[in-house]
Amino acid sequence: MDKQNKRVVLVTGATGGLGTAMCKKLYEDGYHVVGNYRSKEKSEPWLAEMKKDNCHVELFYGDVSDFDSTAEMIKKIERDIGPVDTLVNNAGITRDMRLINMTKDDWNAVINTNLNSVFNCTRNVLQGMMDRKFGRIINISSVNGQRGQFGQTNYSAAKAGMHGFTKSLAMEVAKFGITVNTISPGYIATDMVMAVPEKVLNQIVAQVPMGRLGGTEEVAHLVSFLASDKSSFITGSNYSINGGQHVY
Repeated sequence: MDKQNKRVVLVTGATGGLGTAMCKKLYEDGYHVVGNYRSKEKSEPWLAEMKKDNCHVELFYGDVSDFDSTAEMIKKIERDIGPVDTLVNNAGITRDMRLINMTKDDWNAVINTNLNSVFNCTRNVLQGMMDRKFGRIINISSVNGQRGQFGQTNYSAAKAGMHGFTKSLAMEVAKFGITVNTISPGYIATDMVMAVPEKVLNQIVAQVPMGRLGGTEEVAHLVSFLASDKSSFITGSNYSINGGQHVY
């Protein structure tokens, strides 16, 4: 398929562990992949590693927690690359602590990056999707948005909010050929998780009935499926991918 005819997929938070796996899988499956980044320090070595793996992803700067910065980024992507057909809202941070110790800044940083970013990005691509009568919006939530987690009131609130957003928006845009779905990963073997002390890591794995962490490529495979034409009758859904850690 000619490059100009490939659907454009924008992955926010592309340079993290999950984002990297998503970009690789989507590129492998024939999409024109565009990544979002906020840290130049991290983006340049990341691009070099991707090129080594023969994975050609274009990176665009944007602070997705800020509406105006997001709007500017998406205008630039659509001017330089083309309309965004699929949006993967993957950007996220943590500021873990008990609520009694949490500052307003700790709360706002997580809500803005993990939840307000979903509005900021989606609002800026949605009209184009509606006009073209096609779109895929995939929101990366968390098992801790489903079940809660000690020390994560900000993170769990944001991740739960993502699925409320998914369900309502799915109803609004179904008639335009746009699907909106959530993926809620459990503990995945990203660099961040693998860096925790061995004792803590063993405690985490002990909570998972499958007895292991999830692979980033397992989440990426699901993202690619939800981006495809084969998922066109699936919308408003929340896909748990947690090894049985939380079932309901």
